[in-house]
Amino acid sequence: MVRTLVSDYERGKLRLNADMILRFATALEVSTDALLQPAGPVESTKPSRKVLRQLEQIESRPVSQRTALLRTINTFLEGAVARAARRAWDQR
Repeated sequence: MVRTLVSDYERGKLRLNADMILRFATALEVSTDALLQPAGPVESTKPSRKVLRQLEQIESRPVSQRTALLRTINTFLEGAVARAARRAWDQR
């Protein structure tokens, strides 16, 4: 139900009223400006062949090595997200 509703908004079958814009912004933890003025077309998030090969290599490692690698990657990504959030906050 929710997916269908969001899809209808995305495809322009339904129009957002002010109340719904505020609700979506609150739920997504973004400003109403971010909803109403998107940055442009979203690039494909399909992983590159290189990334897929690297993931296959990680998957082929023994469990202990795979766990250590994935923890390292997660720590790096969490740090990158936190730094980006700090930069965005500082630019306000």
